[in-house]
Amino acid sequence: MALNSAFRWFIRRRMVNIEMVRSRPVEIQRAVFSNLLNAGRNTSFGRQHDLDSVKNLRDFQRRVPIRSYDEIKPWIDRARDGESDVLWPGTTKWFAKSSGTTAERSKFLPVTRSALYGCHFKGGQDLLALFSDQRRQSKLYGGKHLVLGGSSSLTEMGGLGYTGDLSAIIVENLPFWVESRRTPHREIALMAEWEQKVDAMARATIKEDVRILTGIPSWMLVIVKRVLELSGASTLGEVWPNLQLFMHGGVSFSPYRSEFESLIGSTKYPFDYLETHNASEGLFGLQDRLGENDLLLMLDYGIYFEFVPMSEWGSQNPVSLELRELEVGAEYALVITTSAGLWRYALGDVVRVTELHPFRMQVSGRVNAYLNAFGEELMGHQAEKAMAEACTLTGAMVRDYTAAPVYMRSNRTGGHEWLIEFVKNPQTSMLEFMAFLDASLIRQNSDYAAKRTGGLAIEHPVGRVLEPGTFDAWLKSQGKLGGQHKIPRLSNERQLVEQILLLIGPKVKNQAPPVVTN
Repeated sequence: MALNSAFRWFIRRRMVNIEMVRSRPVEIQRAVFSNLLNAGRNTSFGRQHDLDSVKNLRDFQRRVPIRSYDEIKPWIDRARDGESDVLWPGTTKWFAKSSGTTAERSKFLPVTRSALYGCHFKGGQDLLALFSDQRRQSKLYGGKHLVLGGSSSLTEMGGLGYTGDLSAIIVENLPFWVESRRTPHREIALMAEWEQKVDAMARATIKEDVRILTGIPSWMLVIVKRVLELSGASTLGEVWPNLQLFMHGGVSFSPYRSEFESLIGSTKYPFDYLETHNASEGLFGLQDRLGENDLLLMLDYGIYFEFVPMSEWGSQNPVSLELRELEVGAEYALVITTSAGLWRYALGDVVRVTELHPFRMQVSGRVNAYLNAFGEELMGHQAEKAMAEACTLTGAMVRDYTAAPVYMRSNRTGGHEWLIEFVKNPQTSMLEFMAFLDASLIRQNSDYAAKRTGGLAIEHPVGRVLEPGTFDAWLKSQGKLGGQHKIPRLSNERQLVEQILLLIGPKVKNQAPPVVTN
């Protein structure tokens, strides 16, 4: 009892800072911007861009263009080679190997001490503070925290530093008060062979008093189902009666919520879900209200945010906005400048603003994660909502999916092809499931609806049911099976779909679309 009280007192001290983020966001961001400029002035990057002469944001934007990873990579490579003061003061020892799903090569993103402690660790502490502030009777610290990390251990770079999943870097540097509560032990957490790791994690945690789950929903499902299989229990509440919280991120939670709710069962305390918006580049947002579906933009983590309206994205010199210029309901591509030395870095995430005071948002997709082969402009959040509605109406549960265009031919109209792996199959036919999904997209997206009219530009979507484990098999074939790797949901190319169809051959169930008249 005393241990939990001390933990709540310690962790809730951050609420003072969180309230500042809520009440004084613009001032906080300006202070972050000034601190970043001061730190970067005497780096190689800072001297080349004359950061010492920058007077304000517009001046900064004129001197430093928005850059992709490939464009900032030459500086990162110099830092990886051991050169100091390249992007950030001092020598950078840690580089997070990105979890890109389709790139043939990996990204290596710098993780400085400032970013590790002032962003990633602070974010974890703040999420627990927000939970403890709303659940005053919670007892998190008396038990263990099951932390599901990535799929690889750290690799030494010839004595110059280390590369690996961000989760491996975090595990290697965890504060003592977190390490003492984390399960499983480090040897299992950093296992590289994912299939062995799943079994080892389940066996190592099944007898522990687990109170918090942390990880990507799709992979956490794999772990907890193995725990249930080994224990013979029907629900996690039977295995871990003190379970209270699932901290998740990385993908939309909506397709997984019903499956988790069915697996949790009855627990001694209320069970809650809290979402984060995080990546190897940093941690950007936290769900600060239980039961809501948007995130508080965390503005004091050493990250300066710029927002590019989607109408500007892809132009030669896109306009980027600061907090005070945003509008509720609008969507923006995130551009970040960070204490890891990423200067005006195009993150690739798209967010939708839900509230201005304080600044809250939802992650609506990726700048390259959309379907627009026929002018339909189908975005990731629309696909997520349509999939969730179709599941609700048919009693289905989806583990993962991907969609790509079917290009027009001389004898047929173009359309969309969806590969879906279910946890629980629809109680209807697959044709009916796809009809519900299609109807939802028509309601949400006027461009899609117009192209679907009469089936002239886009015919009824094709849905193909994949056998369980298909997406994992594809990830394994790409050397990407593990806790941080994700299946891209939408693509304008058919490369991923064709690879999966080739992998599974005749095992796929082909559902030809029905003839539909609108």
